[in-house]
Amino acid sequence: MRGEQYHSASHCKYLIQYHIIWCPKFRFSVLNSNVEDTLKHILQKICDNYNYHIKALEVMPDYIHIFVDVPQTAAPCDVVRTLKSISAVELFKAFPQLKQFYARCGVLWSRGYFVSTVGHISEAAVIKYIGEQKSHDW
Repeated sequence: MRGEQYHSASHCKYLIQYHIIWCPKFRFSVLNSNVEDTLKHILQKICDNYNYHIKALEVMPDYIHIFVDVPQTAAPCDVVRTLKSISAVELFKAFPQLKQFYARCGVLWSRGYFVSTVGHISEAAVIKYIGEQKSHDW
């Protein structure tokens, strides 16, 4: 283990990273120019407050990609819920016209999302490592 990419907590070392994608309700292209910049700022602030580290972030007009490094206590569903709920409230505050646009359904983000764990080694390497454990000569 290379220490600089792992985190330490009492009694554990860990590296937990999630690639998360979600989109606005009805996949409307509403995340343009000022909304995009503000959303990036909001997501950075949320991550700072929750001790998530953004490794990559891209806001497209109709979806968001974020790659975050999180504490070992952060479940993927909780990370997504935190990012989506707080960012929706903050964007509606910053852009009343966006809130008016979505007034009929009352929500900014679609219910669904994609999340995948991301590590520094490949799936094949982990499978090979586990498969070789019994034959490993200790």
